[in-house]
Amino acid sequence: MDDARAEQFMRDGFLRIDGAFPRELADEARAVLWRDTGCDPDRPSTWARPVIRLGMYTQRPFVDAANTPVLHAACDALVGAGRWLPLKAMGTFPVRFPSREDPGDTGWHIDMGFDFDKPDFMEWRANVASKGRALLMLFLFSDVGEDDAPTRIRVGSHQDVARLLGPAGEAGLTLRQLAANGFEESAYRREVLAMGEAGTVYLCHPFLVHSAQAHRGTRPRFMAQPPLLPREPLSLARLPEDTSPVEESIRRAVT
Repeated sequence: MDDARAEQFMRDGFLRIDGAFPRELADEARAVLWRDTGCDPDRPSTWARPVIRLGMYTQRPFVDAANTPVLHAACDALVGAGRWLPLKAMGTFPVRFPSREDPGDTGWHIDMGFDFDKPDFMEWRANVASKGRALLMLFLFSDVGEDDAPTRIRVGSHQDVARLLGPAGEAGLTLRQLAANGFEESAYRREVLAMGEAGTVYLCHPFLVHSAQAHRGTRPRFMAQPPLLPREPLSLARLPEDTSPVEESIRRAVT
């Protein structure tokens, strides 16, 4: 990670890391996931739903994929060495299947950071210091092309969300409040697709606006979207030399 890559992250809100973990680990993990879907990889007639959500996975291929040296170095560079917790589990997996049926979950959003005890997920919250979340991470466990339901990303939209959250202070806003106008504030942003070969990881700012989409390809897409949890709270009051790119990108947006 060099200064140019850090600046790219602060500007765009994400970094794509190719070969972040070995394809062999993706193959091992995908075999476990196929079993848990209850579907047969060789019989598309068994792929009856557009999306199947699978839970947290602590088996070796998943944990090893999340803890490669290149990923640890990137998290140190973006969040700060010693300021984040290594992943002990991988999840959740929204496994997307080719389907003409609307999956029903393709709205623009950000992933929230706290108040997860509320039964209504629209009441979960985020604040300007990104309490409870240091990064959003997208792990590709299958090859993902343009037709394979790649996650849609609004480039630079983390800045728009930071400006929304700034006036709300420590309490922050609920997802319902943030999504009241469909994240229209970021609608002008350029859109990119989170594509790549199995083993690719997208490290995303926690405020990055993104969405799922329907699968129009031929093979199911396997992707995990775990949070990187902070070991200590993010802060917008650090000295410049001690400020991480995640923190600095928020500070630039709100000042």
